[in-house]
Amino acid sequence: MNWILEAESKKDVFLDKLIEFLKIPSVLDESTATEGAPFGKSINDALQYMLELGEADGFTVKNLEGYAGHIEYGSGDEIVGILSHIDVVPATEGWTSPPFSPEIRGGKLYARGATDDKGPTMASYFALKIIKELGLPVSKRIRLIMGTDEETHWRCMNYYLSHEEMPTVGFTPDAEFPIITAEKGFLDVQLVGEGESEVTEGSPWILQSFQSGQRVNMVPEYATAIIGGNGDIFDLKEAYQSFLMTHRLEGYAEEADDHVQLVLHGRAHHGSEPEKGLSAALELARFLFTLSLDNQGHHYIQMIHDCFIDSIFGEKLDMVTEDNIVGKLTVNVGVYRYELQKEQYVRVNIRYPIHADGNELGQHLKEKLAKYGFVATHIDNKPGHSFDNNHPLVQTLARVYEEQTGLPSQSLAVAGATYARALTNCVAYGPIFPGKVETAHQTDEYIDVDDLIRAISIYAQAMYELAK
Repeated sequence: MNWILEAESKKDVFLDKLIEFLKIPSVLDESTATEGAPFGKSINDALQYMLELGEADGFTVKNLEGYAGHIEYGSGDEIVGILSHIDVVPATEGWTSPPFSPEIRGGKLYARGATDDKGPTMASYFALKIIKELGLPVSKRIRLIMGTDEETHWRCMNYYLSHEEMPTVGFTPDAEFPIITAEKGFLDVQLVGEGESEVTEGSPWILQSFQSGQRVNMVPEYATAIIGGNGDIFDLKEAYQSFLMTHRLEGYAEEADDHVQLVLHGRAHHGSEPEKGLSAALELARFLFTLSLDNQGHHYIQMIHDCFIDSIFGEKLDMVTEDNIVGKLTVNVGVYRYELQKEQYVRVNIRYPIHADGNELGQHLKEKLAKYGFVATHIDNKPGHSFDNNHPLVQTLARVYEEQTGLPSQSLAVAGATYARALTNCVAYGPIFPGKVETAHQTDEYIDVDDLIRAISIYAQAMYELAK
């Protein structure tokens, strides 16, 4: 079987469908949530798009009340599950082309979701389509399972697996090639502070607002602070400009009638690797810590300073730990919200080594932040995932990769948290090839078109080998 030839023959149709799919801004929007669309209209539109595509091509499809859906081929008692997701993280400013107006430039497809995970979802669908159209004999059902809440709380997969059969074996096309057999633990904690009831007089500056970040699993790219009070505005703007120049940062100060707005630009990256991004929030807080702020504002900024600035590996939280499987624990504060006398909270994402205990880490974080008057209102802990490299699933996927690429396969470990840990026998498999840049959650997210076609070929053979 010439799998790559089959994949290449579908390139034009594949790209047409993928571009249509990527145009749907499938970002969580609970303001438009309804019965049958629990995560909002756009995510539901994306799910419906895939299910209608599968139905039109003659597959068996099922919609589980908008929480998830699947497209299935074959028959048998066992299921080969391909776990993907159709929701995406929000797109911040600064894109070369609009994030939901896909463009192909220099052989690369640019769009939010091109890499994570709508491009791989469509590649998996076309792989399944190849098997069906060729009438290849399979003794198991191959089921493309599509989640809708992977980027937030995994409510989709929890619902799906409580209502459907657990696949016997499977993979998720949401990471890297060759094979991911180990993933860090994932701890997501929201901490809320009560703050002061009154603003203390005497400080020249009052922090009226501090805003940054949209998702806990993204390094915040922009941060804004609104400063009021009776201090010298000229001195404030001059100090901020000096700070930006000294630290080689981008930003500006904008004066209004009764306040100054400070804006800082960082560098977005996936929250699982905060050391590769630049948190705009942490850098802006670094500057605000040098100001004489009102008590409530100073209290919030001091908490950030004492716990999170220069603490990507948990240094200030006394959480430094690592193993020889997945490496160091990392800390990313993805969301900051502060409004004077109204609200103040942070959402923290910790990726921790396999040996560490997420419950203990969560308790330690709660105790640390309690000293600043913050209380944990939400905790989501997903233990790390480690899979046996000698398992037949890994051996089969490794052989397929080696046959198709001519390259040796090796098991990898990542900081990301994929659906692989949702099943008993599952690993992450592609779509990013060795040596290629991974752009998930970043501005100008893209994936090489030729790599997606190669992924179709590899996924098709892998599905067939696991199901024949």
